[in-house]
Amino acid sequence: MFFQKKTEALSIDTSRLPKHIAIIMDGNGRWAAKRALPRQAGHKAGAEAFERLITDAKEMGIEHITVYAFSTENWKRSQEEISAIMDLMRYYLKNSFQRFLKDNVRMHIIGDISRLDEDIQNQIREVEEKSKAKNGMTVHIALNYGGRDELRRGIQQIAEKAANGLSPLEISEELIEAHLDTAGVPDPELVIRTSGETRISNFLLWQIAYSEFYFTDVLWPDFGKKDLEKAIYYYQNRERRFGGR
Repeated sequence: MFFQKKTEALSIDTSRLPKHIAIIMDGNGRWAAKRALPRQAGHKAGAEAFERLITDAKEMGIEHITVYAFSTENWKRSQEEISAIMDLMRYYLKNSFQRFLKDNVRMHIIGDISRLDEDIQNQIREVEEKSKAKNGMTVHIALNYGGRDELRRGIQQIAEKAANGLSPLEISEELIEAHLDTAGVPDPELVIRTSGETRISNFLLWQIAYSEFYFTDVLWPDFGKKDLEKAIYYYQNRERRFGGR
């Protein structure tokens, strides 16, 4: 588990980049509060940081990025803040995500989108359909997502198969993974959380069993390419044993 440290020049081995980086984008509200701005301004700045991140990660050669955009617990926030976040999602689905498609980026939404407004659901399906043949970097956006909820939904699907004759002995790790939102996606090797918090916050609970963790005090809207490089540098200096010696 890594915490940010001051370092001089970084030397990243481009032949050993993590294939999949997951990011808990935290600190939008605090970023806005430091500037005496409304929380909505922090979310807008955070969305712009996300857009920059995708460009930087693609240029570096990262294959998969998963970002925690809206959790199942975020519905507890004020209706005003939720509405602002959803309006931002509408804007990015209509505009920036279309630009990503031109850059050969595949968009994939994980989470239970059924609770979202119908127009957002339709936009999500359209973007995923248009991008499914793209073979560049894949961007997974966790929207109305929670790790426990994902496991619950997957277990329900397996239980339905068990009711129709699936033997308990046939329930393997591979079968469980096949019923998760991330089916067919490699597990994240690196998890980044911004803003100084050190919690997992119900994010990819199954998938991060052997991930390396990097925590930084940088607030998400300020997170840039140099911060991403620092996280990758520390990842590359970890000895990953997966329970062995």
